Amino acid sequence: MRILLVEDEVKAAGFIGRGLREQGLAVDVASTGPEGLELALANPYDLLILDILLPGLDGWSILAALRTAGQEVPVLMLTARDAVEDRVRGLEMGADDYLVKPFAFSELLARTRTLLRRRGPKPAGALRVADLSVDPLSHRVARAGRPVELSAKEFALLLLFMRHPGEVLSRTLIAEKVWDMNFDGDTNVIDVAVRRLRRKIDEPFETALIHSVRGRGYVLEQRPG
Repeated sequence: MRILLVEDEVKAAGFIGRGLREQGLAVDVASTGPEGLELALANPYDLLILDILLPGLDGWSILAALRTAGQEVPVLMLTARDAVEDRVRGLEMGADDYLVKPFAFSELLARTRTLLRRRGPKPAGALRVADLSVDPLSHRVARAGRPVELSAKEFALLLLFMRHPGEVLSRTLIAEKVWDMNFDGDTNVIDVAVRRLRRKIDEPFETALIHSVRGRGYVLEQRPG
């Protein structure tokens, strides 16, 4: 599942983005109204988390532009004002839910999951590579029909691989998408995480799916025996 977060408060955007990524969700972040609208119109997101007060273009204008363009992506509005008229306005304009700041991340996550379920899983909801399957919504992972238990970070890492089968993913990209941090070339956090994931995904089975590509990163693919 892919989410667009449009939030100009750096700390709030970082907090929300990290939390959602740790749940295995792909998150793009825009910090201005025009940037958010451009991304929303150009990409097939499953959910838009939209702040109302934004530089350049406010959340109301973004929502109106999306609905005018025929975009039916679910929208969760964020605002610092707990006013009934604001909630009514948002719902009348086509928003799907409304959350007042400050809020607990657990509440944001619950509303996010509800909207994603309401949107409905796509026909191929579970991602599959060879005998490995991953369900992004239920967080179920299985290899050769056997359940595999992963930590939240391991699941987010595996989900990134599953969304890019056959593509070599650099350590920098993995760090940005899973850890939401600037990559430090001296750190081995990525290599350690991949080794742990391999112990659960590959080592108990005959065929390895996660491979190192020297000097470039890692790839998830089924290779000829």
